[in-house]
Amino acid sequence: MSDDQETKPAETPKVEEEPKKEEDKVKEEESTATFEPVVKLDEVEVKSGEEEEETLCTYRSKLFIYGETLLDKGTGNKTWRERGIGEARILRHREHQRIRFLMRQEKTMKVIANHALDPRITLEPNAGSDRSWVWSAYDFADGELEEKVFALRFANSDIATEFKETYEKYQKEMESLLAGEDKADESGEADEAAEALSGLKTADEE
Repeated sequence: MSDDQETKPAETPKVEEEPKKEEDKVKEEESTATFEPVVKLDEVEVKSGEEEEETLCTYRSKLFIYGETLLDKGTGNKTWRERGIGEARILRHREHQRIRFLMRQEKTMKVIANHALDPRITLEPNAGSDRSWVWSAYDFADGELEEKVFALRFANSDIATEFKETYEKYQKEMESLLAGEDKADESGEADEAAEALSGLKTADEE
């Protein structure tokens, strides 16, 4: 072979691709088994106690209570402590029309204040604040009637003023309602007394 002839590189042989093999598809059988629960739980209707009431107003606020803590029980050492944030509401019963103040802690829905709008309750301004009110009431939030001192704080003074006006408005309605019940009771007692007297006979009549 002469030097003039170019040396061609040897061609790389092609690698023949093996034909793809089809994989066998295994079809899984679907389970038709059914499992019944060992214990069946019946649905239980949970009542809040507010089913027969209508909400007259709602105010988002923070509630405080003045009294002894568990650690200070019996010592007479009283302080303000927070009860929770939630919706302070005034409710009216649809049947007997009585009005109450109710507040639940927004996360747990626990009742933290529950008392009637007694006309004798007076909302007093909290010292050093124009957006909170202080009052005392016989409260039933803990399951027994107990006198408590509350403080309710609002976002601003305008809402606080509106709450006081609304609270006192429904207090007057409650006062009129209670006065009407007292008159009805007195009238009923008088009728019963008259009926009892009419059934009596004196010795002269016998």
